[in-house]
Amino acid sequence: MSYTGDVAPGGPADVRELPELSIAKLSVGPMDNNAYLLRCRRTGEGLLIDAADEPDRLLGLVGPGGIAAVATTHQHGDHWRALAEVVERTGARTIAHPLDAGPLPVPVTDPVEHGDRVPVGAAELEVVHLRGHTPGSIALVYRDPAGAAHLFTGDSLFPGGVGNTRGDAERFASLLDDVTERIFGAFGDDAWVYPGHGRDTTLRAERPHLGEWRERGW
Repeated sequence: MSYTGDVAPGGPADVRELPELSIAKLSVGPMDNNAYLLRCRRTGEGLLIDAADEPDRLLGLVGPGGIAAVATTHQHGDHWRALAEVVERTGARTIAHPLDAGPLPVPVTDPVEHGDRVPVGAAELEVVHLRGHTPGSIALVYRDPAGAAHLFTGDSLFPGGVGNTRGDAERFASLLDDVTERIFGAFGDDAWVYPGHGRDTTLRAERPHLGEWRERGW
């Protein structure tokens, strides 16, 4: 497998080709945000996860195949700075959890809740609501029929821990409980994690540290 998930601001995308879906990861903006273009290999339909910044680079990644929708993992502005322009120039639908829809710069046409399904052509993503980093943070999961699950976790799960809850013990407990139950409890060790910033990881690499994260409180 040539895909590593190691991308850098201003650098090229890294592309992973699965039997039914291609995944392109691009780093954009001063905060090294990850944006992910998913494209169904049967139909060509595309979906962008987090139109974070640099709309021209994102649209270059999308290319002539276009996109049907943009999913926003949560309400923080560094994850949607390019959303309005990308939607205007592509006509894409917008997907987010209702609890995080308010701050977004465009209306959410397709609100989603925990357990909903989002089509990408012949493929399908599952919505996982992870409460804590923001009220409406979501992960999107592709269960590859030929292999492992692929988890796009926004800022809720990274290598080395869960997302920032700004020292709020209640928010931290909520996020870690959801991540433990709805991510680690639902998917196997071979599941691949694509976070909102930085390098990828796997559940195998992170699972042994769940107790440490709870003890340290962040």
